[in-house]
Amino acid sequence: MATELYDLTVPVFIRGLKNLSALLEKGAAFAAEKGIDAQSLASAQLIEDMKPLTAQVQYACDTAKGTVTRLGELEPVAMPDTEQSFEELQARIARTIALLESVPRERIDGREETPVPLKLPNGEIPFTGRSHVLVFSQPNFYFHLVTAYALLRQAGVPLGKIDFLGGA
Repeated sequence: MATELYDLTVPVFIRGLKNLSALLEKGAAFAAEKGIDAQSLASAQLIEDMKPLTAQVQYACDTAKGTVTRLGELEPVAMPDTEQSFEELQARIARTIALLESVPRERIDGREETPVPLKLPNGEIPFTGRSHVLVFSQPNFYFHLVTAYALLRQAGVPLGKIDFLGGA
């Protein structure tokens, strides 16, 4: 049996977001234990021209919700990028997971060859459902998860690969 498009999106994004939530929990606990301002961790950047941890979480959430709403031809869900604290980031992750859990499998499966253009301010990128997921969404989602992990790790949060991957 072939893997369905739903299986490549919704459960994958939920797992990744739950793992991201756990990383943030460890980051907040580390800040409290070490007497570090949690806001300094939330606003940490790898380098000046890269977005901070807050944006990495926002973008991971945006990729997940944008993918399923585009694939499922659902109304886009606005989430303004206003989060600044670990608590606010956790709430955004929870809202995104709730949205993902609400998407019926039949809205996603069978759309592998359906045109799913990615609209950008200066044009659009043509994708099929399959290519949108495999070529754009999954790599973009993991880029932001890895960057969030790296920002926390760089700040000294005791994380390992299993924290990123999550449990079985």
